[in-house]
Amino acid sequence: MFFKGTVDDWAPEGFIISWLPTEASYALARQAPIDEVPASYQQRRHLRVYREQKALGRDIPRLLIFTWDVQGVCDVESMTHALNTHIRRHDTYRSWFAFNEDDDIVRRTIKDSEALALEFRPVDRGPMTPLEARQMLLDTPDPLQWDCFRFGVIQREDSFTIYAAVDHLHIDGMSFPTIIFELYMAYVMALQGAPTVLPESGSYRNYCATQQDHTASLTSESPQVRAWYRFIEQAGGALPSFPLPLGEITDEMNGAMDVLELMDEGQGQRFEVACRAVGGRFWAGVFAAAALAERELTGAETYFGITPLANRTAPTAVSSVGWFASLVPLVIPTANSTFDEVLLLAQESLNGSRTLGEVPFDHLLEMKPPVPGPIFADKAVPLLSFIDFRRHPATNMAGISNIGLWGDHRLADEIRMWVGVMPDRTQLVISYPDNPIARDSVYRYADAMKAVLVRVADRILDGAVSEGSFS
Repeated sequence: MFFKGTVDDWAPEGFIISWLPTEASYALARQAPIDEVPASYQQRRHLRVYREQKALGRDIPRLLIFTWDVQGVCDVESMTHALNTHIRRHDTYRSWFAFNEDDDIVRRTIKDSEALALEFRPVDRGPMTPLEARQMLLDTPDPLQWDCFRFGVIQREDSFTIYAAVDHLHIDGMSFPTIIFELYMAYVMALQGAPTVLPESGSYRNYCATQQDHTASLTSESPQVRAWYRFIEQAGGALPSFPLPLGEITDEMNGAMDVLELMDEGQGQRFEVACRAVGGRFWAGVFAAAALAERELTGAETYFGITPLANRTAPTAVSSVGWFASLVPLVIPTANSTFDEVLLLAQESLNGSRTLGEVPFDHLLEMKPPVPGPIFADKAVPLLSFIDFRRHPATNMAGISNIGLWGDHRLADEIRMWVGVMPDRTQLVISYPDNPIARDSVYRYADAMKAVLVRVADRILDGAVSEGSFS
């Protein structure tokens, strides 16, 4: 499972079949009743940003696009069964949203009793050029449409690629391994004529309801809210911004996205051993490396960061599809500290911030009294995400290969970083404004971060130190 680049780097070849909703399914969605459960805060922010940017004639990087290969010729009937099974069992696909006359977001949800009536049927698209295939994915309906998700296959002589393009409205970074696992397992079971048996899945709608109930109980004196206030105050009264210059960002500018290798398999294993030897985890080590990189580049003695953490606390959440991840703040002191010391401080900060994910940042903006002072800095607020793919069943499934994640880069004014740990490598994906100044800055940041990681990984060898560079 690897980050491959942007969708512009995707060059599929073969005969394309897409699965689209039937007219009866569209009718079910149109007639769906208003649901009292609101959209999650993550979804509300996504919908409002999409609408704001659309009014400016711009789009947003809203799609999570992923592909994987299977040997043989696709059995269309079995794949139809697999796709319909997947869509029917996850309730996030049964909701859609619209703005009412009061500018509130209204959810409509197809009833559970009607879920089995949802049906997607195959449509032959024929051979397409890579450009046509990429545009087909980017034309996935927007998040204000019910069917803002697309699935299909690309058949070659002796193998086929399964593709999925799903609006972020419905999934997060831990959802797509679940989608890969489910679709392939349901497909194989259908091929064998066996009943479809999959792990029990949870309800994203229930997550939204729980989130709403929890936030409604909060006041400005609640410990989680006060912790967010302290973070903003410590960070200088605003959310942290990217520490290096990004150049001029124009409305016409696209985003760029690069995939860089931080560590190979051996280095990743040694890095994890080094972290555990002092009582830390791999992911805490990654944030410690980011904090030390920022100290080296700017002299900052405290790292202020924002990272998404998955709020998958229910037993069935691991096999659920939805946007569960929300943002938590990190404060990591680095002054006069070694990596081992910063690692433990990063671990402490991450552990202490976990429950703050239950308080969506947008909820703070709604509270009375509101968050004091202007909280948004002039620069983009960077997000650093960590995803460990090694433990998900989809990563090492027999029968599938070449799992790829492809970036949607339709907006330039964001800095997003994802560290992905695979069995044989650790990657850094950076999304940034597509101009030379921003590129130089993010590569300097990546170089500094890699230097820390590799130095720690190699220190347990016989004095060997190897620091790579992306510049």
